[in-house]
Amino acid sequence: MNNEENRAELIKLANTRMPYGKFQGHLLVELPEPYLVWYRGKGFPKGKFGEQLQLMLEIKVNGLENLIYPLIKK
Repeated sequence: MNNEENRAELIKLANTRMPYGKFQGHLLVELPEPYLVWYRGKGFPKGKFGEQLQLMLEIKVNGLENLIYPLIKK
């Protein structure tokens, strides 16, 4: 993946909303870290959405959320 593709994926990640459950409608970056850790223990969903949840957990664990916030489209 080149830099442009990486940036496009990060923008998509920043603007993806939780499609179901307790946090339905919330941006993934708004999900609490313990919820993402719980998901890891339970098993992330298959496919792109599961990959996004895994990536968001890594972002949160490493304290990088501030890199995501400017990419959110208002």
